[in-house]
Amino acid sequence: MPSGKHSRSNLRFPLRQRQRQRQRQRQRGFGYLMALFAIAALGLMAAGAGRVWYTTAQREREADLLFAGNQYRQALASYYASKVGGVQQYPQRLEDLLNDRRSQVTLRHLRRLYVDPMTGKADWVLVTAGERIVGVHSRSEQSSIKRYFEDADETFNGTGRYAQWVFKADANKVAR
Repeated sequence: MPSGKHSRSNLRFPLRQRQRQRQRQRQRGFGYLMALFAIAALGLMAAGAGRVWYTTAQREREADLLFAGNQYRQALASYYASKVGGVQQYPQRLEDLLNDRRSQVTLRHLRRLYVDPMTGKADWVLVTAGERIVGVHSRSEQSSIKRYFEDADETFNGTGRYAQWVFKADANKVAR
């Protein structure tokens, strides 16, 4: 066997080493590509989860809006039904629903003033008849998810925005 610098085994070794390096480089590119696909897939799943979360949060706000609006509706009807001196009238301010001092006994038609869940503020649009408040609705022009309603809310059927959900007192249906 020749023992020189350029023996056959020495010549093959760099060739094999170069082949292994090329395979590793190809595999590194494949691994990088797989990592990119995995990140893209995670991004798509996160976007889908975000959309589901947003829809769920909006449905919860809708339920809160229906609750608060119906509380105002019932409080306005209750205020109207309490005759003081034989006169039925609606309040001039929402605060009058908290402390009705028209008689000797203070009546509380509403526990607290509710925040509009769609805007996050207590900035309800007041529906008035003259100077008296007969109903409220949200300022939000956002499209609603819920489209079909029953019972007291059935007047909302066919509406597409929260501002169209008007919670108006019905003097004929007083819930005390």
